[in-house]
Amino acid sequence: MIENEGLKREIGTWGLVANSVNIIIGAGIFILPVLVAERLGTGSIWAYIICGLLMLMIMLCFAEIGTRVTITGGAYSYIETAFGKFAGFLTACIFIFGAAVMANAAVANGLADTLSYFIPAFKKLWIRILFFAIMFGSLGYFNVRGLKKSIAIVKFNTVAKMVPLLMIVIFGWFFMKSSDLMINSGNSLKNIGETSLILLFAFVGAETALNVSGEIKNPEKTIPKGILISVLLVVVLYILIQVTAQSILGESITEHRDAPLAETAKVMFGQTGALIVIIGAAFSMFGNISGMVLNMPRILFAAARDKVLPLRSLARIHHVFRTPYVAVIIYSALGFIFASTGEFKQLVMLSSASYLLIYLGVVLSVIRFRISGTKDAGLYTVPGGYLIPAASVLAILWVLSNLPAAELKAMGIFILVTGAIWLVIKFVIPVRV
Repeated sequence: MIENEGLKREIGTWGLVANSVNIIIGAGIFILPVLVAERLGTGSIWAYIICGLLMLMIMLCFAEIGTRVTITGGAYSYIETAFGKFAGFLTACIFIFGAAVMANAAVANGLADTLSYFIPAFKKLWIRILFFAIMFGSLGYFNVRGLKKSIAIVKFNTVAKMVPLLMIVIFGWFFMKSSDLMINSGNSLKNIGETSLILLFAFVGAETALNVSGEIKNPEKTIPKGILISVLLVVVLYILIQVTAQSILGESITEHRDAPLAETAKVMFGQTGALIVIIGAAFSMFGNISGMVLNMPRILFAAARDKVLPLRSLARIHHVFRTPYVAVIIYSALGFIFASTGEFKQLVMLSSASYLLIYLGVVLSVIRFRISGTKDAGLYTVPGGYLIPAASVLAILWVLSNLPAAELKAMGIFILVTGAIWLVIKFVIPVRV
């Protein structure tokens, strides 16, 4: 096992679960039911089950390698340890710029749009920029000050976003009508497969919580337990939300594309219910951003620690708070800059493909560790030999093969450019302290 690099281990099982669930459950779940219902109708549950099984297989691979490589960096560290610095550099760039910063920009603007329902001033550009500065500045400040404060924010956001969702699931049974659950829509295997591709992207995020692996207590037990609990909780919650919303709204669910859950709550509790859900959506988006600001700087820190990135200052740890403060400040600044520019919808498409490439790299890392004969007694191992890792590779390749040609082309160009940058860094720019 690779040992910790000096950061404080303060995250327990439920801290990891809160961190993971907070990132997985973003703004998407508040509009997801209508997208699934209009495609599959009563076949919706199958799409959730398929996506849940795929993510469970992938997360089992994360759990195995996460108990062997327990330093900060999560997927980056797993891939860099297995395949070397070039693979690590590609992963760090894909993770930060492909999967994180662009998504952060979109979510931040989505949060500002949501707040504009209550405060019209948020439609003004200078107000939005000021809001982004305060938000990213505050999150950066708390993350520099210490992990406990950051995890406390994550736990609060997780509870705040879960309240309206659980409200719908628990009380929705009293308003459900079995007759309304029947929606005229095709349930063919092709429809289920295509919808599963969309849904799969709503399940990503659990792995991001492992970026703080170097700060997780007893990682050999905490990581497998925390990750598996997170995925199972999300799968069950998503299915219950889908069934509740679909049965309460019936065929009219397709008429509420922007806020199906708010409309569901409105049927249940009137305007107050809709307001609670909208507030919950705001907390959900803020929670996603706060989770990214907590976890993603650890990628910059780890890449600089390994001399994969040329700026060694990113690997500095605060002498008092024991946090990677330079990486936190840099990432928070990037979040602010990209959010303030605003127009990133076309680039956010790369986020989904980026996650899939990272998943592929992690699963291949598990296989490489197995082939190398690396065995540690007492550590978690995925059952079934190579069956689950191999099935995960095939599933990821299948998903990637169904991505739009334009997105695949953009990802290929991104990787080529990143590779060229690596050559410049390796042979032209010296690594600086």
